[in-house]
Amino acid sequence: MTQYHPLTPQEAIELAKTLPGPFTADANLDCREIGDGNLNLVFHITDQNSDKSIIIKQALPYAKVVGESWPLSLVRARIEREILQEEYRLCPGMVPEVYHYDDDLALTVMEDLSDHVIMRKGLIDGASYPLFAQHIGEFMARTLFFTSDLGMNQQQKKEQQGRFVNPDQCKITEDLIFDEPYRIAQNNNYETAIEDEAEALRTDEALHLEIALLREKFLTHGQALLHGDLHTGSIFVTSESTKVIDPEFAFYGPMGFDVGAVLANLLLHYVSLSGRFQDQSTRNKRETELLDMVRDVWTEFDTRFRALWTTALVDPMAKTPGYQNLYVQQLFRDTIGFAGAKMVRRIVGLARVADIDTITDATEREHAQRKALAVGKALIKNNRHVNTIGEVLDLVSSALATVKV
Repeated sequence: MTQYHPLTPQEAIELAKTLPGPFTADANLDCREIGDGNLNLVFHITDQNSDKSIIIKQALPYAKVVGESWPLSLVRARIEREILQEEYRLCPGMVPEVYHYDDDLALTVMEDLSDHVIMRKGLIDGASYPLFAQHIGEFMARTLFFTSDLGMNQQQKKEQQGRFVNPDQCKITEDLIFDEPYRIAQNNNYETAIEDEAEALRTDEALHLEIALLREKFLTHGQALLHGDLHTGSIFVTSESTKVIDPEFAFYGPMGFDVGAVLANLLLHYVSLSGRFQDQSTRNKRETELLDMVRDVWTEFDTRFRALWTTALVDPMAKTPGYQNLYVQQLFRDTIGFAGAKMVRRIVGLARVADIDTITDATEREHAQRKALAVGKALIKNNRHVNTIGEVLDLVSSALATVKV
């Protein structure tokens, strides 16, 4: 057994040299540590004599964003690796391929996606991704359907649930999304300009009721195997390709949490646009594009999920007329509630988003933060009553109309 220790760049190179396949014996390897996340080391290994490259990702036994005072289990590395392999089986080409792993060192060697960009960065830079809604709709439909009681043997599902119990990562989500934004907490992180908004979150009992219901669902509803952190910072894209990364928060939970995470991050970018474009026509065009993407992501997921229900259902009772519509309606409502909770968390919680934080003008940045909170609260408070994505977009518009410039 190899004793765990965080790798140095030189050790990452030595490891890469031992791997079968990627590099030839005369490879001249270079290593950069490129991890900009909160929990891991990420080494980019390249051969200076060819175009070959790999990624080595190693989990740290603590949250890098806080330090060793926040310990974390290294089991998450095994979970992430197995999830990537399962997602690759269900959606080949939509996650990086795993080449090698070492569970003792809590590391995974995988495909390098340097020819893609992180979607959050691409959106901030003004790029468009016309195939994204189709791709992510397919990814979510297949990964959620085929790991649920609808699409896999129920006993096998129960066995699989045991492999993906992920208490440390779930605890982070439970605290940062469903608890701390609604009280005074050390981890909260927001600008003093929106202290009034933070105070309003702490005193809004109607909001707290909805959050309590969403929290209960997150804690208890083991519906399908989730990615668990499916935001635009965990998705690599080009104009023709979408690849999902970083499923270390994976566990069995409510499907709407994954779908809601995607919608939330698109909406967070949407509310940032007024701080990024001074030209009104350019901004209007981009805003329309983002709202269309929100609509299309849900529509693509809904269509593909229902199609799988028709062609690949394994639960005979789920064929009962009317059950599919009720199931998907509840999934949709969960999605909208979780999307709202994700938006609120990203404004007042520990980890914010570059879409808004990189707005240089302080007044515009504050305006975007207030818009995000208005939209997030509207989605949370109305999640149990919405029926269509059109209604949701109307909620977004109405919420934004209440925010003073």
